[in-house]
Amino acid sequence: MDDNPPVRQWRVPATLPAVKLVGAALLVALGLLFADGDPVRLVVAVLAAAMLSGWAVRDLVAPVRLAVDSAGLTVIHGFAGRRSLPWSTVEAIAVDRRARMGLTSETLEIDAGDSLHLFGRYDLGATPEEVAAELRAARRDPTG
Repeated sequence: MDDNPPVRQWRVPATLPAVKLVGAALLVALGLLFADGDPVRLVVAVLAAAMLSGWAVRDLVAPVRLAVDSAGLTVIHGFAGRRSLPWSTVEAIAVDRRARMGLTSETLEIDAGDSLHLFGRYDLGATPEEVAAELRAARRDPTG
C-alpha cells in the first residue's frame, strides 16, 4: 500500500495517552497512600499502573488505528504493527450497537474473512458510524 497514499486516517485522540499516564501515576499514588505496610496492595497498584502505561505507550507509538486508500484498508495488528487488507478481502463493514446499564456503546467491525477487526470511538477519534460511512463510500469509489 506504499504506492497508494492514505486517503483518510483515524487515530487515537491526542489527549488519551496523557489521561492514561496521569491515571497510572494516580494508581501508584493511591497504592502508596493505602498500602498501610501491605506490599501486596502496592504491588497490585504498580502492576495496574504499568499495564495502563503500556497501553498509553501503544497510543503514542502507533496512534493511527485505521487508514483507507484506493487499494483497501490498513489496520493496526498486534501491539504496534500494521496489516493491509485489500478491498477484495473485506467482506463486511458494520457497526455493532449495544445498550447496557443505560449506556450505549458502538464498535466498528471490519470482517476480512479470516480476521475480524474491532474499533471503538477512542481508537478512531470519531464515531464508528461516521467511519463506517466513509469506509463504505471509499469502497464504492476506489478513486478516492
